[in-house]
Amino acid sequence: MHVPDGFIDAPISAATGVLAAAAVAVSLRGARRELDERTAPLAGLVAAFIFAVQMLNFPVAAGTSGHLLGGALAAILVGPYTGVLCVSVVLLMQGILFADGGLTALGVNITDMAVVTTVVAYAVFRGLVKMLPRRRGSITAASFVAAVLSVPAAAVAFTLIYAVGGTTDVSIGKVATAMIGVHVLIGIGEAAITALTVGAVVAVRPDLVYGARGLRQKLKLRVDGQLVDVPAEPAPAAARSHRKVWITGLVTSLVLAGFVSFYASADPDGLEKVAADKGIDARTEKHATADSPLADYGVKDVEDARLSGGLAGVIGVGVTVVAGSTVFWVVRRRRTADTSPVGTGV
Repeated sequence: MHVPDGFIDAPISAATGVLAAAAVAVSLRGARRELDERTAPLAGLVAAFIFAVQMLNFPVAAGTSGHLLGGALAAILVGPYTGVLCVSVVLLMQGILFADGGLTALGVNITDMAVVTTVVAYAVFRGLVKMLPRRRGSITAASFVAAVLSVPAAAVAFTLIYAVGGTTDVSIGKVATAMIGVHVLIGIGEAAITALTVGAVVAVRPDLVYGARGLRQKLKLRVDGQLVDVPAEPAPAAARSHRKVWITGLVTSLVLAGFVSFYASADPDGLEKVAADKGIDARTEKHATADSPLADYGVKDVEDARLSGGLAGVIGVGVTVVAGSTVFWVVRRRRTADTSPVGTGV
């Protein structure tokens, strides 16, 4: 659903840019509360994982493919504010380095793919978790439903943006029907990836999943006729360490982007297919970084397609994890500074 330059006119592109900037600013502030000793080390990794999995287009219908959007996955793993930032970092890296998603359309893409998917997914997820039994299976089930709904929600958001700022004269009804229809199917793939990933992390380290916090009921003792919480035992060193999870996640991301991506579907994704079929792409503009050494997820002057795509994927994962980790490190330091006691002096 990466919108290229030329689909949306300049005034609406500018307006969504302002909206996206405001959402990112709010998320930077909100992420200070989410980026604690558990989520901070993993947030950059989540961004890199989303980048890697977005390279794995899967077939959804004849001549059409889909890929992960990632808003639901990020929100559940590291929190909704941090999730918006994770997907925004991915979109920025894709637009600048890989000519994927227009630069003038960056506001449209952040609004649609980062903000809408994350907000919708996390709202649905929290609502379901409150109603379902407090166990790990409920987290996985809620993740699946939240992810399913987040993708057609993004399709609806794009349709609304196109309705007010589209550069071609195409029936909005036809656009809506085609976009929502194909993205319901893509949502099923998104849900499967999200539920499998969240379920895997919850199974081994539920303490690292933001959406699983409070899963266990606190033990209580009756003291002098009143119930009081039992002090929690400190987690063992093995449970507190993030190193194994971080290394496993990074290696997985590198393998997915550097090797598995070669076998991804070559069919156009949902938006590309709808745009071609309905004529939305009639005024598509050449990407500003179309001549980038990594444009179209290949390394320039590397003749072997498998090697070219693999190297581009590995570079993308590396750049995204560094950029994401840097952003979240800075935000984490701001949180530390804001909560540090003020010295009184002598």
